[in-house]
Amino acid sequence: MSLVIGLMSGTSLDGVDAALVDFSSTTPRTLHTLWHPYPPELRREILDLQASGPDELNRSALLANRLAHCYAAASLQVLTETGVDKSAVAAIGCHGQTVRHQPGRGYSIQLNNPSLLAELTTLTVVADFRSRDIAAGGQGAPLVPAFHSAVFGVQEEHRVVLNIGGIANLTDLNPEHAVRGFDCGPGNILLDAWIGKVRGLEFDAEGEWAGGGQVVPGLLASLLDDAYFDAAPPKSCGRDEFNIAWVDRKVLGTEDPRDVQATLLELTAVTIADAVRRWCGTPKQIWVCGGGAKNLALMDRLRTLCPDVNIDRTDLAGQPADWVEATAFAWLAWLTLNGNAGSLAEVTGARGPRILGAIYPG
Repeated sequence: MSLVIGLMSGTSLDGVDAALVDFSSTTPRTLHTLWHPYPPELRREILDLQASGPDELNRSALLANRLAHCYAAASLQVLTETGVDKSAVAAIGCHGQTVRHQPGRGYSIQLNNPSLLAELTTLTVVADFRSRDIAAGGQGAPLVPAFHSAVFGVQEEHRVVLNIGGIANLTDLNPEHAVRGFDCGPGNILLDAWIGKVRGLEFDAEGEWAGGGQVVPGLLASLLDDAYFDAAPPKSCGRDEFNIAWVDRKVLGTEDPRDVQATLLELTAVTIADAVRRWCGTPKQIWVCGGGAKNLALMDRLRTLCPDVNIDRTDLAGQPADWVEATAFAWLAWLTLNGNAGSLAEVTGARGPRILGAIYPG
């Protein structure tokens, strides 16, 4: 069996990305993809659990069960749409839904009930990818740089892979040194949160609303005045650090809401460009994946801020930008099933590479 279903539900909290990946050859082939949206009430429950509250343990367990049903529905839908029999699938690689990321305190919580997911699908499940790396002294994130290296790295060219999900992360693929990777700060997370607050929308399509606003210099300076941006890798972040409450503490309340959106977009662009310059040097190519690759205003700003670098979506490199992370977690599950390490210690800061995840037989 060489097929694995990869499932990714990230900090955008919009739903589950699913990818059916074939590992029968040296290069993984993504055969089919789909998006399974979260119902609005489920998304609200996840958002509510981003901060501590009453009956938290019970609510977390119940939400984990609901998420397992979503993950099962996405997995079974993949099989239905492709006509692939379960007997051909080695496993499901499921990241789970992050509600806390505190590697400095020794933990990161991705809600999921992998036992229930295995029961609902009768497929083997590989889950809980971050815990072993954190136990070994690492950040537990980002975990996709190893995959980026495997599919995008070449000896002839210095490349950077930029994933812009809720959080933006970089993988530096420089042939002259070991792979580097880290979270550089907010990607879409603040953009989505602000437009949700002021306009009731889930996201700013193609960055159109932000593109019509003006950057507020004082607000941008205040946003950039955060120790995270100056910290050296290895480092990782999430909603614990960057959230709507963080923005609310920075705004004065007199700004035009559209200008705040433009400033938050500039924050994402500037922190990415600065991270590339400081920690990656001058790559020849930046390959961009994740939802932020669709934000035309953001992509334009990145090209302006990095004028000497070719910036393109990963589609041109053979990996559809929307599905790189789901494919990556299929790949990580495949490594786990075969007893191979999936982490890069030089990325996460762990004491060494580790086999990631726990296996729940189908």
